[in-house]
Amino acid sequence: MKTKYFMLGFILLFVLLACNLPMTRQVTLPTPAPSFSHTPALPAASATAVNLGTATQPASPTAELPTPTLQVFHSLIPAVNIRAGKLILDVVSVDTAAENRAPYGDSYDINRFERPFLQDMTYVADLDIVSFNLAHDEKFFYVSIELVGTDPNNDLGIHYGVELDIDADGFGDMIIIARPPYDVDWSTDRVQIVRDSNRDTGGLSAEKAEAPLPGDGYDEIIFDGGRGAGDDPDLAWVRVNAGEKATVQFAFKKSFSGIKFMYGVIADAGLKSIADMDYVDRFTAQQAGSPVRDQQEYPLKSLYAVDNVCREVFGFTGTKQEPQRCLPAR
Repeated sequence: MKTKYFMLGFILLFVLLACNLPMTRQVTLPTPAPSFSHTPALPAASATAVNLGTATQPASPTAELPTPTLQVFHSLIPAVNIRAGKLILDVVSVDTAAENRAPYGDSYDINRFERPFLQDMTYVADLDIVSFNLAHDEKFFYVSIELVGTDPNNDLGIHYGVELDIDADGFGDMIIIARPPYDVDWSTDRVQIVRDSNRDTGGLSAEKAEAPLPGDGYDEIIFDGGRGAGDDPDLAWVRVNAGEKATVQFAFKKSFSGIKFMYGVIADAGLKSIADMDYVDRFTAQQAGSPVRDQQEYPLKSLYAVDNVCREVFGFTGTKQEPQRCLPAR
């Protein structure tokens, strides 16, 4: 019993002591403002993205396949060594070049150009035709152009060509045209044969300048380096620096041209537009200008950097009055 009273007294004493202890004050601290770190938002996924599992990766660009180059196989290649044919001489301007003029030989009324000059009358030797000639073997005709200059790959990008008049009426029927770069070996790569499908290369009259006339000149490609459907890959070729009289040389099959025709050659670094031939039917003499100083149209204007020749006959005698025909040698 005494023990029971003793325990009750002890508990009461402990409670009384606790009530007399100093009280601890509870303080409520202000809630701190939230802290933000500025992280830029990610851009929306591109519509071209590819979902790989759970990660989104940008799509790889579609690789463009190279355009296949059509390989041309040749079975008949022109000869390497060609003896020059009969030379037909042309007027040259090399001796008067320092005076910024052609000596003569530019007869606009009959489609004859002696214009190896730029518009500012700077002389270009690689345009100036000295002579041309035709040779042949069993399979090919060879037309060679001799130039004053020796660089057909001139930076001007000179086009050289052979015009064929099959029926000798003065209207060009076809042109074999070549574009740079040229190689010393025979190649068909940059050679075309283009036909006049509607007989308008000579305008209304093959002998006269009749500008301004509409027309599309040589307008139908019938050979394109041997790459066209149905092309004979061996039909027409070009090479350069083949010999003293052959700065530029063409070869074309006899089976293509036949054995009777008129032919001439051209060097063109100006307009270079066979669709506008004959140029004399597109530009008046006043528009074209003149390389001859004593002509009232001097200097050159719209028609510049071009040299052509009279047309020689092959395989027939003719009347010797054919339009644009070379005069017989005296």
